[in-house]
Amino acid sequence: MFDTQSVIGVIGAGTMGAGIAQVAAKAGHQVLLFDAAEGAAERGRDGVAKGLQKLVARGKMQAEEVDALVGRITPITSLQEMASAALVIEAIVERLDVKQSVFGQLEEICSDSTVLATNTSSISVTAIGSTLKRPQNLVGMHFFNPAPIMKLVEVISGLDTDPNVADAIYALSASWGKKPVHAKSTPGFIVNRVARPFYAEGFRISQEGGADNATIDAVIREAGGFRMGPFELTDLIGHDVNYAVTSSVFAAYYNDQRFLPSLIQLELVNAGHFGRKSGKGFYDYSEGAEKPQPQTAEPADKPASVTFEGDLGVAEPLAALFEDAGVEVIRTEGDGRIRVGDATLMLTNGQFSTARASESGHRNLIQFDLALDYTAATRIALAPADQAEDSAIRQTIGLFQAAGKAVSIIDDVPGMIVMRTLAMLANEGFDAVNQQVCNAEAVDIAMQGGVNYPRGPISWASEVGLGRILNVLRNLGASYGEDRYRPSPLLLRKVAGGRKA
Repeated sequence: MFDTQSVIGVIGAGTMGAGIAQVAAKAGHQVLLFDAAEGAAERGRDGVAKGLQKLVARGKMQAEEVDALVGRITPITSLQEMASAALVIEAIVERLDVKQSVFGQLEEICSDSTVLATNTSSISVTAIGSTLKRPQNLVGMHFFNPAPIMKLVEVISGLDTDPNVADAIYALSASWGKKPVHAKSTPGFIVNRVARPFYAEGFRISQEGGADNATIDAVIREAGGFRMGPFELTDLIGHDVNYAVTSSVFAAYYNDQRFLPSLIQLELVNAGHFGRKSGKGFYDYSEGAEKPQPQTAEPADKPASVTFEGDLGVAEPLAALFEDAGVEVIRTEGDGRIRVGDATLMLTNGQFSTARASESGHRNLIQFDLALDYTAATRIALAPADQAEDSAIRQTIGLFQAAGKAVSIIDDVPGMIVMRTLAMLANEGFDAVNQQVCNAEAVDIAMQGGVNYPRGPISWASEVGLGRILNVLRNLGASYGEDRYRPSPLLLRKVAGGRKA
């Protein structure tokens, strides 16, 4: 349907619109850039040129390439000039009435075959198309900021979207070097829906005093492999924006508790503490302010030996790490635990350590958190049971420090930090698949390409073991007594069928 001879129209010349124009022009298209604000389209094009000049200075592009690319972007002053466009993408204010009005005008200006695409991140594509004469030509084309860099494009089909139109936009996005995914028009689409637990679980751990914000962020980064923790990331996004998205998804799903907004984030919004852009959020960004450091245990003695009782599954790489550190590793049969001195170590299963210690009869039980890669992780979180003796805790600290890990002792919260975050992300991903929003591959592509997750949550959960993930969710539900942690029917089905993914 589209080739490089196809003219692309972009409405809205802000950061996102100008970025989309740059992507299309780089692919060789003539681009018509319009903005209702006088002079904004020219400023948008000039901003693209200025940004690309930095690449020239670093030797990443030639000046001639930049001139040619920018030359393909033509600012226009009237929507009437969009008549020749084969595709028009809007990146304007998130208001349903405004989008409907613009697309209604475009239907009168453009040909009957022109595809109209909305970059909306939160408004129903079906609702936008409900007032159009040709809703079959409307599709969601959701880029992520910054559009020239982020790979993901969510291709959103409304109820009336022609499947051929969605397929054409998918193919076009791929030809532009993007990673497109198909999704159905539902609240949050894929990324803004599946990502909610990443913030929510961190906020809840903080609200319950499980760990301070800096420690949660550090564990998520250094053990979980994420680029930023939930407090750093929402400070960057802006709490007004992040809270509004969460509230929108929560309302759209009829107050489903899985999407419950956070009271501690609401307090920041009420105070005007929006994060970096206001100078203060979870952290203080004023001049001279020092960012809090994560809680890190003082050095402890290295133990002489450690016993692995049975197979540790996803945590099995710890054996080689301890051995390489000069700690003798003894192997015995068992159900998957580690003994060092008086301490018994278990990978968190979603229970309180205190409750698990009581049930198992291991007084000195200390649960350890999940890591994306135990070999590469630079930090590990430990949650001792209330009954655990200080000497057992010190022995455990010394063991992990010997393997080169910074150790954060956190309070006894169910599921700890990385494990409960992954379990909830994967559960939401499975539920999106179960509700036919997209397929499992799309979930993983979307979360890696749209928000830079280190692994797709479904593939990561499959590696950890879907049975283990289900057990964590069930124990979280039992610990809290809340519907929030109910397992997705698709996860239940896969575990019952013995499926790994």
